[in-house]
Amino acid sequence: MANLELSTDAPPEAADGVWLTCIECGATFAPFAAVRYTCDECDSLLEARYAALPTWADFAGQGRGVWRYGAALPFESGVSLPEGDTPLHEAPRLESALGIDRLRIKHEGMNPTGSFKDRGMTVGVQVAREIGVDRLACASTGNTSAALAAYGARAGMETLVLLPAGKVAAGKVAQASLHGARILEVDGNFDVCLDIVSALADRGAAYLLNSLNPFRLEGQKTIGLEIAEQFREEEGGLPDRIVLPVGNAGNTAALYKCFRELVASGAIDADEVPRLTGVQAEGAAPLVEAIERGWDAVERWDDVETIATAIRIGNPVNGPKAIPGIRETGGTAVAVSDEAITAAQRDLAGEGIGVEPASAASLAGLRELRERGEVGDDERVVCLTTGHLLKDPDAAVAAGSQPEPVPGTVEGVLDHLGEA
Repeated sequence: MANLELSTDAPPEAADGVWLTCIECGATFAPFAAVRYTCDECDSLLEARYAALPTWADFAGQGRGVWRYGAALPFESGVSLPEGDTPLHEAPRLESALGIDRLRIKHEGMNPTGSFKDRGMTVGVQVAREIGVDRLACASTGNTSAALAAYGARAGMETLVLLPAGKVAAGKVAQASLHGARILEVDGNFDVCLDIVSALADRGAAYLLNSLNPFRLEGQKTIGLEIAEQFREEEGGLPDRIVLPVGNAGNTAALYKCFRELVASGAIDADEVPRLTGVQAEGAAPLVEAIERGWDAVERWDDVETIATAIRIGNPVNGPKAIPGIRETGGTAVAVSDEAITAAQRDLAGEGIGVEPASAASLAGLRELRERGEVGDDERVVCLTTGHLLKDPDAAVAAGSQPEPVPGTVEGVLDHLGEA
């Protein structure tokens, strides 16, 4: 099991109070002196660590969006479009139907490229600049490639994206293409793409900006900071539970780090930390399997399939960080069917909240847990939706109402409506 205990004692390798720590063996490394994604000693995941952990006062008066939280990040500012400051929607009909005390929807699809990935890229591309690399790369189910292409374009850097051939929604491919990325369609699934791009990165051919990169998760932890500030202001405290879709488990890991840091700084009490609850599609649920069976590690699924393309991942690389996050907060993980995901997507749209299928997994998972009696009537819950409806227009068309042909006259329209 990973050791995720935080320490503010800066090692000699630290630069301006920032360093990298291996979550398994505890080895420490300089943050920007060399390209590094995993531990030199044991090849395990790394986390960014800080000598000073901020409290709410450090964010006051710092504007809005991701860089409001510069005091909790490796830099005070970065390559920005800008990103963050996404809405925390109310959903009264869904709240009533679920029978819980409070339901809010954190809509990350309102970021510049339409997904939460922008939060990680604004930090990650700034780190790439600091290290001095000239080519960025990622494997992607679509959203990562769109965000990396946009932020790479903003920074004037070459961008390479590897996509599983025929498995990425058209809206996402279009974004990467228009922003000027070089797109390689790989004969294999996302995990094969990640294997290849990781090997390329290890050879120095590009700077990897998948969530294996610890700095990308630093940007994503600002989701938790925003939820905490928004919910405290509007609801008088923190939510009891945050339900989120799980693909590579980067957001689960990032949210857990966010709340660990808030507890360590004294900004919140340990008993205020929300229960982190992960949702996967039944056809791609290796993390759910690990949680249900009590495993400390995820076993890779080589064959994965789901309508929720953004979470069609069989080997979540951040499992070692996410599993403790779920367990230590008292959360859980659940798998849901594609049918349940589509139903949730429709129902969110009925509240005016347009999301892609993977995003709707959070609501589908919350429903499943309510039916099982694992979420109480008195809980205040935030569902995280990670991507915009137009990320996957084909899925939206399939889930929505169909056009109705009518004559080109007022009378013909009224007759069709039954109002002649």
